[in-house]
Amino acid sequence: MPEVLVLQHLTCEPLGTIEEALRQAGHTVRFIRIQDGQPVPPDMGDSAALIALGGPMGVYEQAKYPFLTDEIRLIQHALKLEIPILGVCLGAQLLASALGAEVRPGARQEIGWHPVRLASEAAGDALWHEMPSMFEGFHWHGDVFAKPDGAVILASSALIPHQAFRFGAAAYGLQFHLEVTEAVVRNWTTTFADELTESDTKPDAIISGIFEHLTPMQKIAHTIFDRWAALLERTEHS
Repeated sequence: MPEVLVLQHLTCEPLGTIEEALRQAGHTVRFIRIQDGQPVPPDMGDSAALIALGGPMGVYEQAKYPFLTDEIRLIQHALKLEIPILGVCLGAQLLASALGAEVRPGARQEIGWHPVRLASEAAGDALWHEMPSMFEGFHWHGDVFAKPDGAVILASSALIPHQAFRFGAAAYGLQFHLEVTEAVVRNWTTTFADELTESDTKPDAIISGIFEHLTPMQKIAHTIFDRWAALLERTEHS
């Protein structure tokens, strides 16, 4: 039974719908809870895949958050093994950094429900084929990353050109939060209320968007995460 190693930076930023896909595929999950001071392992050990979740810190703040350096090294180790990797928000930025791309603060924060447009390359991708060419995605970030050399950009938004990318056959980065549930979205509007004020985003607009956008996005999420979970079986037997 393949084990997935998960780097979690905050309790309020969980696996969400990713966990359901992993459990249904029969995979076990081992959390490294960064928020509790658990150390990042030096290598993947017996784990067959790696997930790095979101968080409020910036990749460029490694002096303040030394564990980010350890995470980048672990991601680089996983890349060498060519095992499945999934980075979400901060996790996507860490993956981009591990591949040598610049990560920096964006011109402004992108928070709330905003359209995600798939690139033409998504049509031939193992995860994103046959998905809607445009859908409302949930966003909560202020940092952006350059395109990593050798990566394939799979999605963009009006504000951010790199919303999703693939490197190699099984390493994926998602800048937006495809994994969120209703409970997570509602929690963030209070936990990160200061960021809403800073970005002039109305919490009511986010809450009302749940009823219109969450169900269609979760339909996409279930397919994407089920397909990513299936990559573990392919790499295990390759």
